Amino acid sequence: MLSLFRRGIVSKLMLIVLGIGLFAIVITGFGTGGSGLGGLGGGGGDTIAVVEGEKITTKELTDEVNRQLSRLRQQQPELDMATFLRQGSLEAIADQMIDMEATAAFGRKMGLGATREMVDREIARIPAFQNLAGQFDEATFRRALEQEKISEQQLRQEIAQRMIQRQLMLPAAGSAYVPRGLASQYASLLLETRSGVVGAVPAAAMGPGREPSDAEIQDFYGKNQGRYTIPERRTIRYAVFGRDTLGDAAKATDAEIQAEYQRNAATYAPKQTRVLSQVVLPDEAAARALAQKIAGGASFAAAAQQAGFTPSDTAIGEQSKEAYARLATPALANAVFAAAKGATVGPERSPLGWHVVRVDDIKTTPGRTLAEVRGEIATRIEQQKAADALADVAARIENAIGEGATFQEVVQKEKLAARDTVPVTAAGAAPGTPNWQPPAELAPLLKTAFELEPNAEPVVEVVAPNERYAVMIVTNVTPAAAPPLAQIRDRVKTDLVIRRATERARAVAASIQSKINAGTPPAQAFAEAQVKLPPVQPVTAVRRDIARQGGQVPPPLAMLFSLPRGKARLLPVPNGGGWFVVYLDKIVPGDASKEPALIDAVRGQFNEVIGNEYVEQLTRAIRARSDIRRNEGAFTALKQQLLSGGAAQ
Repeated sequence: MLSLFRRGIVSKLMLIVLGIGLFAIVITGFGTGGSGLGGLGGGGGDTIAVVEGEKITTKELTDEVNRQLSRLRQQQPELDMATFLRQGSLEAIADQMIDMEATAAFGRKMGLGATREMVDREIARIPAFQNLAGQFDEATFRRALEQEKISEQQLRQEIAQRMIQRQLMLPAAGSAYVPRGLASQYASLLLETRSGVVGAVPAAAMGPGREPSDAEIQDFYGKNQGRYTIPERRTIRYAVFGRDTLGDAAKATDAEIQAEYQRNAATYAPKQTRVLSQVVLPDEAAARALAQKIAGGASFAAAAQQAGFTPSDTAIGEQSKEAYARLATPALANAVFAAAKGATVGPERSPLGWHVVRVDDIKTTPGRTLAEVRGEIATRIEQQKAADALADVAARIENAIGEGATFQEVVQKEKLAARDTVPVTAAGAAPGTPNWQPPAELAPLLKTAFELEPNAEPVVEVVAPNERYAVMIVTNVTPAAAPPLAQIRDRVKTDLVIRRATERARAVAASIQSKINAGTPPAQAFAEAQVKLPPVQPVTAVRRDIARQGGQVPPPLAMLFSLPRGKARLLPVPNGGGWFVVYLDKIVPGDASKEPALIDAVRGQFNEVIGNEYVEQLTRAIRARSDIRRNEGAFTALKQQLLSGGAAQ
């Protein structure tokens, strides 16, 4: 909602410092030790900056730039390094790294810190490191680090610094306070209603105009080549290998199935679980008194209630013998699982106290024979054998490439079928090749294909984990360029005709706007136009409804809330379709006094916004008092290297 009042106020730094999913935000490697100015100099070097004696190196900044670019390419496959850097990304990332180092150093001076145990707990909470059961998994952890191309030490250092930042910044963010009266005024503004009219001056209503000359078409093409530029295209040669190329090599044998069944005999054996209730008391005398009451005829629930335990306190649910042994002791588990249904066991001692346990129910699951589980065992074995075999093939191919083998030699030796794509963009499109459909296996290869240098050695890429792989090379690179005018002349001519019609439409719309702002009613101003135009349309909107729709609001409707009453303004129709004339006629103020929930919501958002500003102010203050020395020569050299492609990963 508040974006309607003040756009762009929410701090990106706040998201970084206070975010819970640390790994999902930005992982940077810096603070590699050392002190003094090291290689800081005027003409380049390995150090971008020194912050309170800690170096930020060109490699660390380069790695972070590549990681962030890689993440953005997941949503924008055609984004290249040059475009990324033209947006100011290198400067922003460097500033971010410097600010983080400075605030972490300031926090350490204030006595803040993050122990190894604190970092361990933070790592365990990161979803990227958890298995399907939501638990920390070492193998998943290692794979994620490898994918992000960072070491465990880098991650730990990153998390420790962010935890110090949070300790430093959270009090600042949480100290914001907005009076209810101020929030009420802004809440009332959300309930404001505005009414007006919208009229369209379509470019199509202007007619085609005169025929453009060849010189005019050529000139328009020259000045607008950007709109006709086809992104860089690459021709990819690849060969897929997967389970379907292994033949019978991954098939499970009878001996393997039998051995797997025997190794997991406990899994397939009959199982017994028991539904239990228990009371744990601190001393033996109280436990014996409880057991005697039950032996004397009192129900377990009644005796437990007299001792101060409700049914929810005593019920521990269905337990296996092994699980209950971990909960209590092996001896008590043996006794409980030897008792009959309805029996009471105890008192027995454990580290928790004295247990009195009732067997509420006994559940038995029959075992499964080899014949019953043969299919699932075979599937599991074959999946593992296939994964191992494919890993062997991939390793064999990579070793051959490392020894100098060409793509063709590898394909022939492994008896794979190679295929070539047409020239494709990073998104998999093939401009100039109508009706071409990319094969399913191509999409996972595109990212790597557009990171490879032309004529680089072949690489092995994953198509589907543990299922399919591909060995690939880039055989041709077509730079981004506009097609020759002769190939797209009709399109350029049409665009020029539309541009001219749009310009004429703007002149008509501007004349209508002037009349309306001089006092002519909108309907009359449109009727007096030099061309026949569609009638004006009345529009009404509430500011809160505009806020709820986010960016999906028609632009003329949104413009109502930026116009002074009684005035008109022009707005272009998308894709050069003409112009809108938007006129605001009436404003009805809102009253939030009867909507306390809205006031509370606005107040909460204002508190967040102001908290973000406090964080930014604190960060700027820390930066100003910190010893920060930048190596502008090294920064400029790195930027040139990245733009030339020399440091991209």
